[in-house]
Amino acid sequence: MESLLMVVLCFMGGAILRHTGRIAENAPQVINTVIIYISLPALVLLQIHSLEFQRELLFTVAMPWLTFGLAIPFFLVVGKLLKLDRATVGCLILLGGMGNTSFIGLPMIDAFYGSHMLAVGIIADQAGSFLVLSTAGIVTAGIFSSRANIRPSAIARKILTFPPAIAAIVALLLRPIAYPLWWTDTLSTIGSTVPMLAMVSVGTLFTVRGLRGLERELALGLGFKMLLAPLAIFVLFVLLLGGRGEIVQVTIFEAAMPPMIVGGILAMEYGLRPQLVPLLLGVGIVFSFITLPLWWLALGWV
Repeated sequence: MESLLMVVLCFMGGAILRHTGRIAENAPQVINTVIIYISLPALVLLQIHSLEFQRELLFTVAMPWLTFGLAIPFFLVVGKLLKLDRATVGCLILLGGMGNTSFIGLPMIDAFYGSHMLAVGIIADQAGSFLVLSTAGIVTAGIFSSRANIRPSAIARKILTFPPAIAAIVALLLRPIAYPLWWTDTLSTIGSTVPMLAMVSVGTLFTVRGLRGLERELALGLGFKMLLAPLAIFVLFVLLLGGRGEIVQVTIFEAAMPPMIVGGILAMEYGLRPQLVPLLLGVGIVFSFITLPLWWLALGWV
């Protein structure tokens, strides 16, 4: 209960600070930089180093790729039926196909499943969502914005220089070596700031301005990302493949996250309906406070 209350209060605090002008315009970027370069690498170093690898983690790695793979045909077909323009379809694929498995996912996992399951969220984010964003996401953005300057070397460099990715590699290399207690305590203290900072950050992004005229696109994007996609993952992993246990629960829980913030930034950079992006992010975050507890309850028997 305390973790869930922290999530809500930090989100509300970030939203209030931003909309009352008590926080600088570039504050979200500053907070995100602290998370990406300090807090999240510390959490990755701690959690990945001590993670016991299990077969069910293959579901976790596959989930973001499957979600994005489902988003492509879904929005291509829907876009053709509803006569949506290419930029809108591209925007919906990016935001409907990639979930916020870190900034929203980690605090929510901590709140509903406990800190011992954060490693599953980290794997879903680093081995799944981030790689999808850095490869298929960039390719998709380029295609739908008619860009043709996507270089494989640039994608590889982006992946290999991402601080949490470097931390994950280091943690894996150090697995045979036991961390001293003082180092574990230090990483734990720094890493514990991720949920708080992440929710303050996403709170500052919340907006519903410009909603008029975009209700259909908003319903399509969020309906797929937060309901249809996790339902499809549930059917595949649980009903068809027989997955069970807390790792599978957390994996499907991550599949139900609202759209990825960085995916939204990518869509805006490539000119894919930039006026729709803040709505999908902001409304998605608010709705997640309703949908994620329902998914948690529904997954309790898995």
